Amino acid sequence: MKKIIYTTFIIIMFTTVAFSQQLTQTVRGTVIDMDSQLPLIGVAVKLVGSDPVKGAVTDINGEFRLEKIDVGRIVLQISFMGYETKIIPDIEVNTGKEKILNLALQESVLKMKEVVIKADKNKGEAINQMSIISSQSISAEETKRYAGGLDDPSKILSNFAGVTASQNGGNDIIVRGNSPKYIQWRLDGVEITNPTHFADQNSISGGVSALNNSLLGTSDFSTGAFAPEYGNVLSGVYDVKIRNGNNQKYETSLGVGIQGTDLTVEGPFKKGYGGSFLINYRFSTISLLNNLGIIKLNGVLNYQDGAFKIVLPAKKAGVFSFYGLMGKSSASMTDVKADMIATPTNGTITSDITEDYDKSNYLTNIGMMHTISISENSFLKTTVSYSGDGINEDVFKIKTTKLYNGLGEFMHDSVGNRALDYQSRLKNYVYRGAITYNYKINAKNTIQIGTKYAIHDYDYKLSSMQDSSATMFSMANFNEKIATLNNFISWKYRLNENITIVAGFNNMNVLYNNKSTIEPRYAINWKLNSSSSLNAGYGKHSTMESVHNYFAMVKNPDGSITEPNKNLDLLKADHFVLGYEKRFGENLRVKVEAYYQYLYNLPVENNDTSYYSTINEGTDFRYVALVNKGSGKNYGVELTIERFFSRSYYYLINASIYNSKYKTLEGIERNTKYNGNYLVNILFGKEFAHLGKKKNQTLNLNTKVFFGGGQRYIPLLTDALGNNAANPATNKFWDYKKAYDKKFEDIYQINLSASYKWNKHKLTHELFITLDNITNNKGKISEYYDETKPGKIGYVTQFGLYPNIMYRLYF
Repeated sequence: MKKIIYTTFIIIMFTTVAFSQQLTQTVRGTVIDMDSQLPLIGVAVKLVGSDPVKGAVTDINGEFRLEKIDVGRIVLQISFMGYETKIIPDIEVNTGKEKILNLALQESVLKMKEVVIKADKNKGEAINQMSIISSQSISAEETKRYAGGLDDPSKILSNFAGVTASQNGGNDIIVRGNSPKYIQWRLDGVEITNPTHFADQNSISGGVSALNNSLLGTSDFSTGAFAPEYGNVLSGVYDVKIRNGNNQKYETSLGVGIQGTDLTVEGPFKKGYGGSFLINYRFSTISLLNNLGIIKLNGVLNYQDGAFKIVLPAKKAGVFSFYGLMGKSSASMTDVKADMIATPTNGTITSDITEDYDKSNYLTNIGMMHTISISENSFLKTTVSYSGDGINEDVFKIKTTKLYNGLGEFMHDSVGNRALDYQSRLKNYVYRGAITYNYKINAKNTIQIGTKYAIHDYDYKLSSMQDSSATMFSMANFNEKIATLNNFISWKYRLNENITIVAGFNNMNVLYNNKSTIEPRYAINWKLNSSSSLNAGYGKHSTMESVHNYFAMVKNPDGSITEPNKNLDLLKADHFVLGYEKRFGENLRVKVEAYYQYLYNLPVENNDTSYYSTINEGTDFRYVALVNKGSGKNYGVELTIERFFSRSYYYLINASIYNSKYKTLEGIERNTKYNGNYLVNILFGKEFAHLGKKKNQTLNLNTKVFFGGGQRYIPLLTDALGNNAANPATNKFWDYKKAYDKKFEDIYQINLSASYKWNKHKLTHELFITLDNITNNKGKISEYYDETKPGKIGYVTQFGLYPNIMYRLYF
């Protein structure tokens, strides 16, 4: 008994000592040259405000290490002779995870002159040194901080000027009035599939991202006049970065929430090696509960995804890294209505027809990257990758017939069998190889030269029921390989400390039908003084249209079937950008940017009375003969007022006024589907640190208010009195002459989020709560024919109140 009491006393003593210790963590990282990307040896890293002074010097690998740093927020100063000194504020340190920083210093053009650059002077600038206009970086901390993100990297983008979403609960990205299908997704610089569960064949939107914030480093997002290396893109480029795993210590995080449950593990392969692994797996929490019988829901979204990154440095052979992102999703729904979810056929609903919908998706992205130094100022980066995605869809119609007796009295309904009304089996595999050479000639000049070859392997089968018969008509049926070759050269020239110029060109080639472009790109950033700068740029850009348009099977008046679109040319656009930025003190900036985009070579229906252009193609598809004779324009002004996070709070206010127009062969200038005319975002957040008896708890509160122009739509046919004149018997529903003339009422949404964090010894707990659309506002997005609704008109509305809760444990 004495032994038990003694043992218990010892355990209590050690526990008390552990929790009475000052909570600390290690802060370490790597410092590289911004242009050459090579490690810098001898860089001084100082903890600002420490007494006695704490600091470190980078070693032969450019690495530094600061131990026993108090939990909370710290400021670091990074300095090196001949380079611009950086001061980095508000670095968050927690007990459950080492803080690992990847830093870059810019060599000073004025040799031996000490230049101090506070990080807030460059905050938000893209990591890509060649992206100096209409681009910004998005840190992992911002993806967690901003309200409305829902652990989804794509939804974070709608917090920025010129970017919005369709408000239907999906995660589409609409940039400056362009269709979301023209967004290019990248993972660590390599093109990938749309990383979204339940995506459509245009890769526009889905329900849940396959990426989550546990994996992310700092990413880049560009909205126009892109850097020379970006080809085959028209709207925006989102280059998502997966962070490296901890190469010195094993760490784990576990998250459990309504949207998903995930586990992340990371660590070194062996002590002293420098290699690391990072592995994440996530599954749908609600689908698990439904499968276990704990809850019962119709049409539960089943999904799971996984990601990994492996880094293997070799002494003389450079650094090898391997990455992967995979996902699988499915849903089966009965009695689907258009206001529940958009299907390929539910734009019209008659009282005697119900619809069932089955859908499954998968995505796979894996690749290898090799980086090796050629000299003190140059490196070669080679990538080999595979991307694949697939969609299976089946839509069934069930006809209900009312039965009456001989007296005309209703007896009962007779429900028919499920009849297949639409089916798709889509597979897309892409094999890519790329090589980029980067040479820093001197402090003023850096060049990049690169080439990328890709083979797209498509296997598409789409069919739907014909209106006038009970037979399925094939809209697309092809198995084709399309090769593309993309080349670029980029030159960065720093005239002096204040003027930076990037110039180059991109060459896009579609080898299938021998289409090619030469696309010049120019950008300049001029720091007028210590607090203001001017930037301007121009870029010619092009992209392929969605592949199903090339192989659309069109039925001609004589009954023959042809594929008239195989020779479609590239869509093209000229982007012009002019911006001005003013800093007020260390933490406040005001930015104004104007843009004009002229679009041409747009595919439009080969009919001089048709409104149809593929730039409006959403989740509804038309398989018609197309010609590259359409044009369009997007133009607008964006204002951003941003107070960076400092002294425990931040705010971000931005507004965009814009227009988005297009013309087809009919010669009428129309609004595009995505012309909302304006949008406003107001974000604010406050951190309350050092809470609790042990001062080890932190509360964060964040809010977002969004206002935006209403959704453009194609109205149902109406008579002279404005009554619904749609006629199911003749399959006449839509008034195409009024396509996108009008829009529904303006949309607003208010989001709230909160997080509470507890730092324990070598352990951090964090609880996240989000409330999206807390007022449950349901502005109209589109209308459809529904005989069961008043006036036979139904409306798709905004996604309503959506709560989410997530608990994470870091250790």
